[in-house]
Amino acid sequence: MEWLGLQLFAELPATGQIVIDCRHEPLLIILAYIVVSAAAFATLDMAERQCHSENDNARRQWRILGACCLAGGIWALHLISMLAFHAPLETHYDAALTGLSLLLALLASWFAMHSLERHVMSPRHYLQAATFIGLGVTLMHYVGMAAMKTSAVQYYQTNLLLASLLFAIVASLLALVMARYFRNGSGTLHLAMKYGASLLMAGGIVATHFTGMAAMTLVIPTDAALSLPSTDNSLQLGLTVACITLLISASSISAALADKKLQSKEHDLRRVSVLLSQLDQARVSLQQAAHYDALTNLINRRGFNQVFAERLAEHAANEGMLAVMFLDIDHFKRINDSLGHAAGDDLLKVIADHIKAATRSQDLVARFGGDEFCIVTSLHSRDEARHLAQRIMQRMKEPIDLGGRRMVMTTSIGISIYPDDGRNAEELLKNADLALYQSKGCGRNNLNFFNSSLRVRATLELQLEEELRVALLEERGLCVHYQPIFDVRSGQVAKLEALVRWQHPQHGLLGPERFIGIAEANGLIAELDLWVLRRACADLARLNQHGYASLKVTVNCSALTLAREELPDDVEQALFQAGLAPRQLELEVTENALMGDIQQVINLLKRIRAQGVALSIDDFGTGYSSLAYLKRLPLDVLKIDRSFIQEVPVSQKDREIVQAIIMMAHTLHLQVVTEGVETVEQQQFLVSHSCDYLQGYLLSRPVPLTELYPVLERLDRQQPALRADADTAQPELPDLFPGSPGYRASASVARRGH
Repeated sequence: MEWLGLQLFAELPATGQIVIDCRHEPLLIILAYIVVSAAAFATLDMAERQCHSENDNARRQWRILGACCLAGGIWALHLISMLAFHAPLETHYDAALTGLSLLLALLASWFAMHSLERHVMSPRHYLQAATFIGLGVTLMHYVGMAAMKTSAVQYYQTNLLLASLLFAIVASLLALVMARYFRNGSGTLHLAMKYGASLLMAGGIVATHFTGMAAMTLVIPTDAALSLPSTDNSLQLGLTVACITLLISASSISAALADKKLQSKEHDLRRVSVLLSQLDQARVSLQQAAHYDALTNLINRRGFNQVFAERLAEHAANEGMLAVMFLDIDHFKRINDSLGHAAGDDLLKVIADHIKAATRSQDLVARFGGDEFCIVTSLHSRDEARHLAQRIMQRMKEPIDLGGRRMVMTTSIGISIYPDDGRNAEELLKNADLALYQSKGCGRNNLNFFNSSLRVRATLELQLEEELRVALLEERGLCVHYQPIFDVRSGQVAKLEALVRWQHPQHGLLGPERFIGIAEANGLIAELDLWVLRRACADLARLNQHGYASLKVTVNCSALTLAREELPDDVEQALFQAGLAPRQLELEVTENALMGDIQQVINLLKRIRAQGVALSIDDFGTGYSSLAYLKRLPLDVLKIDRSFIQEVPVSQKDREIVQAIIMMAHTLHLQVVTEGVETVEQQQFLVSHSCDYLQGYLLSRPVPLTELYPVLERLDRQQPALRADADTAQPELPDLFPGSPGYRASASVARRGH
C-alpha cells in the first residue's frame, strides 16, 4: 500500500538496489533522548499545574503549554533522529509535510492534556485515550518519514510497523498513568520519582521512533539516478533544534515552578486569613461573653460599669435623677441545694424575664453574678423608684414551674438615688448594696432606700480593716488553704493553688471575698500577698520533705503588688528562705492587673521569669486587652475563667469559646488550666479538647495543709475512679458571713476563693 510515497505493508521489489550502508550519529541520538526527557518532565509539571489551577483560564493555558512542550519534544526527537540518520544518498525534507507532522504531534499532545483533565478515568478511558494518542504519534512519525525525500523508495516491514504502533500506544498509556499519578505530591522522593517517570516516558517515545526506523528499507529503483550526499550540516542543525526545544522546556518548567510557589503562597495567605477570621470571631465572642451574661443575656458587671458611667455623665449635665437598685433573690441557695444548679439556672432565666417585663425599655438591667441583679432607671421623684421596685416584687410573686414544682420566689431590693446618695458609680452602688442588706436584715421580701444610718456598717468595715492590719503584723489568724490542680497527661496532681483565709475571732473562717477588698482599698494587699507567698513556699517545702517533690505552688498576685519594683526580689527571697527551686513556684496575675503601665509590667514579669519562676494569666477572657497583650507577655500558663466552663457542655457557644481559647493558647505555646470544673461532663469535654490542667470542686475543695495529705493521696491513688466519684459530688460554696455589707466582692476578688 502506497501512502505519501511510502510503501506500507508491501513486499520488497524484485528489482532495484537496497541501500544497506546506513548509520546513525550516536551524539545526536543521545541528544534526542535528552530533549524528549526534558519535554516529558515539563509535560508532567504542566499536568500538575493544570490539575491544581483553580481558574478555568489558567487551566486552559497550562493545557496548551503542556501540549506544546510534549509535541515539541516528540517532534524534536523525530527531527534530530532523522538528522542523525546517514545514508549514501542526497537527502532533503519537504517543508509542508514536516509542518504537517508537527501539527499532528500538537493534536495528539493536546488530546493527551485534555484527557488528564477528567476527574475520574476508568480503564476504558485510559485505553481509548492511549490508542488515539498512539495513533497520532505514529501518524506523525510516518508523515515525518514521508517528508524525507531521496532517490530511494521507503519500504516498511509489516511486523515492525505494527510494533512501532504498539510501542506508541503503550508509551501513551504509560504517559497518561504517570501524569495523573505525579500531579499530586511533593518532596524529594516525589521529585526523584518524577525524574524517573520522565526518562521512562522518553524511552517509550524513542522506542516508537526507532522501531519505525528499523521497519524501513531504502530501495533505489533500477531506472533512478544515484545522487550522492552533499555537505553534511546535520549536527549543527540538530544542536540548534535541541537547544531551542530545551530552552522551551526549561522555560515551561520554570513557569510551572514559579506558579507552584505562588499558589503555595496564596494558600498560606488564605489559611492565615481563615485563622485571623477565626481569631476575630473568638475575640468578638470573648468580648460578648465579657460584657453580657451568658445565662440571662443581660449585661454583666463589666458592661454595666461602662453604660452606667455614660448615664451618670448625661444626668450630671441635665441635673436629672437616677435610681440604682440592687436585687437579690431570697433563699436562692436553697434552690441549688435541693433541685440542683440546672434548676437554679432555669430559675434565673425566668427571674431575668420578670425583671425585664416590669421595667421600661430605656432602663438598664444587669446581672452581676449569682442571684444578684442591678437596675438603673431615670426618675423625677423617689416615689417612681418605689413604684418600680414594688412592681418588680409583685411580678416576682407569680408562680414559677420548676423541676415539677410550683414555686413562688421573693426578692429583696436596695435603692440609692443620684445625686442625693452619691455622685459617682462606686458610691451609688455601695449605698444601694448597703440598702439591700438592710432589706435582708428586715426579713427579706422588702425594699429599702439608703439612709445615713446605714453608714454605721461602714464602721464595721473600718474595724475589720484594723483587725486585718493587726493580723498581718502579728501573723495571727491568717492561714492558707490549697486547692489541687490536676495534670491531665500524667494523671497526677501537679500544682496547688494557694488561697488565703482569715480565722476571725468573732466571725469565724472568712474567705478572701470578705477581706481582700479591704486590703486592696487600704494598702494592705502587697503585704498580704507577700505573706501568702512566703507561707505557700514554706508549706511546699514541708510537702517536699514528705515525698511530694514534684509539686508546684501557684500564688495570686494582685494588681497593686504587681506594680511594686521590689516584687522580683521578694520572690527570690521567699524561695531562698524556703529552700525551693524557682521551677516549683508559679505566680498568677489577672488581666485587670495588666491595665496600668503595660511596659513596666512586662519588664517586671521578665525579671521574675528570668529567675525560673513560671507565670500564669488568671481569669482569661474577662478583661479588655487579653488578645492585644497575650503575645507580648512572658507567660507560661493561661487559666480559663470558670464563667466560660459553667455552661459546658450544654451551651454550644461556651464550647466554641473554650475550644477557641485552648487552640489559641496552644498556638502561642501556653499551657491551659481550666478552673471551676464541677461535673464529669465538663471534665470529659476539657480532656477531649486537649486542656492541660483541671481545677475545681470535682477534684477537691481548698483545704488547709493539715488536711491536704489525704486529699493528695486520694487523688493520686484513685484517679481512675474520678468519674464515679464526680457523679455523686455536690459542690457547695461556704456561706461565710452573709450578713456583712462587703459580702459581694468584685470579680478580681472572687477569683481567689475558688
